[in-house]
Amino acid sequence: MKLKRVSLILSFLVLVMACKTNPFTGEKNLNFVSNSQIFPASFQQYEEVLAQNQVITNTPEARMIDRVGQKIATAAERYLNANGYQGYLNEYAWEYSLIKDDDQVNAWAMPGGKIAFYTGIMPIAQTETGVAAIMAHEVAHALADHGAQRMSAAQLQQVGGAVLGAAVGGRSESTQQIIGQAYGLGSQYGVMLPFSRSHESEADRIGLTLMAMAGYEPEEAANLWRRMQQETGGQAPPEFLSTHPNPQTRIDNIEEWAPQARAEAQKFGVTSFRRD
Repeated sequence: MKLKRVSLILSFLVLVMACKTNPFTGEKNLNFVSNSQIFPASFQQYEEVLAQNQVITNTPEARMIDRVGQKIATAAERYLNANGYQGYLNEYAWEYSLIKDDDQVNAWAMPGGKIAFYTGIMPIAQTETGVAAIMAHEVAHALADHGAQRMSAAQLQQVGGAVLGAAVGGRSESTQQIIGQAYGLGSQYGVMLPFSRSHESEADRIGLTLMAMAGYEPEEAANLWRRMQQETGGQAPPEFLSTHPNPQTRIDNIEEWAPQARAEAQKFGVTSFRRD
């Protein structure tokens, strides 16, 4: 039993030490899932989603999504190359799809650069700049390895549970259940949900820089979220129970960060920013 406990603890420490530098923040993030591990599965899953849905092509909206996506990806490559991350995107395979589903007010990104918009979000986007705000946010998720980080955190949570189980193995069954439930709640609300919220905020901030570098006004992202807030009627769970920041928190942050994003884009020679 002691050997098992030592093995679990060592595994836990190895996972904690597995980090990767975020090229946009310079911070070390938990990530022990490589691109070669996650990208093929991501690409396959993306193709499965497209095969199971109606993908819209050759319409003004579909062409706009592809055009905006390419502009955001080009801006990302410029930023990365300028900051010493040449080749960072070599394994990425950018693809931007519009899926027919008016009830889905959503867009998402998969590791490796696979992006999907649902038609239900287009009335809220309203303009090309609105699409750019959404696109840049999703591209930021892909670039910052948020998918891999969440997989890493989930595996770490499982290891933590195993370590805890080994530690309390000699106690009564009722005590083990109480401790197990406490760990589950604590790790979910104290670690996993804030981890997801931090990813959303980080994608917002990175996305503002990317959209500004692509020539779109970053302040318009706040207006996008105001429209989103109106669409949902302001109904949202308490922030500590949510994977996303409170809408007003998000708007306030964007308004604070937008001037910084614009200034960063100006360093790259961007002099005008589209609002429509």
